[in-house]
Amino acid sequence: MCLQAVVITLFLLLGVALYQYAGLHDIPFAKGDELFPAVAWNGGLPKIVGVLFLVGLVMAGFPAGGSALTALTTSFTIDILGGKDRKRTWIHSGMAVLMALTIIVFGLLNATSVIDAVYRLASYTYGPLLGLFTFGLCFKWKVRDRWVPVVAILAPILCLVLDMNSVQWFNGYHFSYELLLMNAVFTIVGLLLIVKRK
Repeated sequence: MCLQAVVITLFLLLGVALYQYAGLHDIPFAKGDELFPAVAWNGGLPKIVGVLFLVGLVMAGFPAGGSALTALTTSFTIDILGGKDRKRTWIHSGMAVLMALTIIVFGLLNATSVIDAVYRLASYTYGPLLGLFTFGLCFKWKVRDRWVPVVAILAPILCLVLDMNSVQWFNGYHFSYELLLMNAVFTIVGLLLIVKRK
């Protein structure tokens, strides 16, 4: 735990150093994801440093991408197709194309950074899970099972409506990552409404 805190601190310091370096040398970048390549290629460093930065970045991403691709392929093969392994190569190729398209769409739609986009997406997808988990921990009541998916879908929709209209409705306030907690609260309230009455 202590070593992990040291590693995270070093990464944060590296990020601060990159921002400081970019500010001192007037290196232009539009969003946070562009800072690292901007310093590597336009920071007045030799081009070999930029190449090494790029190779290091790609090498750091390969294990995570490969693991995610293998997990998606295995999950689809076993959970959806029932364990029929005859077309695993085609499924693996299809998942790779799907992952590439997802990355391209994230790049086109995202105006800030990938981390921000992932957290925003998690606010909508993990909110109902957090609400269901909290409800299960805090209450031992039984609910009407067939209405649970409706609650889990309505909670993110309510959050989306609030997020889209928050500036007008709340005097200029714009929601951020607190949407995750709001989503969970909406889910818990919805589950309380569908509790089985004796």
